[in-house]
Amino acid sequence: MGTVSRRGLFAATAALSTAAGGTALGAGRADAAPPGAEPPPAPEFTEVSVHDPSVIVTDAGFHVFGSHLSAARSEDLLHWEGVADLVSHENPLFEDVTEELAEAFAWAGSETLWAADVSQTPDGRFRMYYCACEGSSPRSAMGTAIADDVEGPYRDEGIFLRSGMWDEPSEDGEIYDALVHPNAIDPHAFVDADGNHRLVYGSYSGGIFLLDLDPATGHPQPGQGYGIHLAGGNHARIEAPYILHSRRTGYYYLLLTFGGLDADGGYNVRVGRARDVQGPYLDPRGQDLREAKADPDLPLFDDASIEPFGATLVGNHRYADAAEDGPGSGYVSPGHVSAWSSPDEQDTYLFLHSRFPGTDELHQLRVHRIHFTRDGWPVVSPHRYAGELPAGAHGALPHRSALEGAWQVVEHGREISPEVPVSRSVQLHRNGRITGELTGRWRLEGGDRATVILDGETCSGVFTRGWRESAGAWTTTFTVLGPDGRSLWGTREA
Repeated sequence: MGTVSRRGLFAATAALSTAAGGTALGAGRADAAPPGAEPPPAPEFTEVSVHDPSVIVTDAGFHVFGSHLSAARSEDLLHWEGVADLVSHENPLFEDVTEELAEAFAWAGSETLWAADVSQTPDGRFRMYYCACEGSSPRSAMGTAIADDVEGPYRDEGIFLRSGMWDEPSEDGEIYDALVHPNAIDPHAFVDADGNHRLVYGSYSGGIFLLDLDPATGHPQPGQGYGIHLAGGNHARIEAPYILHSRRTGYYYLLLTFGGLDADGGYNVRVGRARDVQGPYLDPRGQDLREAKADPDLPLFDDASIEPFGATLVGNHRYADAAEDGPGSGYVSPGHVSAWSSPDEQDTYLFLHSRFPGTDELHQLRVHRIHFTRDGWPVVSPHRYAGELPAGAHGALPHRSALEGAWQVVEHGREISPEVPVSRSVQLHRNGRITGELTGRWRLEGGDRATVILDGETCSGVFTRGWRESAGAWTTTFTVLGPDGRSLWGTREA
């Protein structure tokens, strides 16, 4: 989480379709695929608010932990039950967090906690990475707490990282410089493909950093200072790092959120990828995310300098054909994500919080499927997960004739802005043409692979089903990514 506008805030494999080759939609009916299966039953949801959700999966199901010591659980990703909320002596995650973490609160000059992360230890216990931050500056403390059960009670293991010590030596021995050194918040602990325990963290200030961890203690190995710089700097509004690895693509994906979290902050989710966990993380245009820095000669939080970086996966949007504002009509400032892949990598999910058009600061947890393009970039399903199959699975799509007709198209561009772009109306024709407010070409290949060509740019991804909340109906969708890092979401009008 960032260092401004926070004080008032209270409130799993990639569907990697391997089908190759195929036919353009304009081919004759004789080439058509057999009719698809019927859609799943209409879903029902139980909502919960967990800001900055970080996911861990146990035998009991899915658990998310977030800011202000909030937590929730679910067995099916549709029905969520709140477990804890607010930093008080009554929060069940600790016996008394106000006493247990008193040192962190004192250092940060804060009475609350920001984004937490929980991971399982080699001996089967659960370790929470917590952080406290002053709020208007990067004076923060990060530590760990341990528990036998994922829902606690947790016992403090101590602070291992501090930031914001003005005019004093920092963790790397140099005088703390907020343009270069990180804000010690937004942790994500994970085990890389080689079995090494790692921690990625950071928000605004000097950017995003990576540390090696001692698997026994969960604390950094000695002599690293703040670790390896991966992205951001000069107070660029980049935060909430999460690293996801895919064995199928061979890439590490650095998921980040750009902008500010408030409804007018322009929060949006971006990604870069690398073959090595230490980077460099590049975007689709080959830009190194270490260069995504604000200009120190410009006013604080210079967004223009970082807007060109990263592939944008999710941002502000509203569907033009939604009858009314609110949940289901679109997203406002979606972000601070985590992700999970099943062991066989047949399912990968993205967890985020979002506000909504016309609802001010109301926010809720949302889960979406992640799919991957043929060249290994992640794309996100346009609608929240509602029980649909992954793209490429048998019966995931209806007959391809159902792709023809009226669609709403959302563009997730590179702007960091409070504006909420409205979807545009197009027609997808049997002969492969796109007409309407956008014009171009489209085709279906290999059973689920989507290609959309607009303004001479070829975007690739998948077709799949999605639950259209505003219409209360299943529909067909596409999600594609262009070479310039912009994503397009399409949803067929129900």
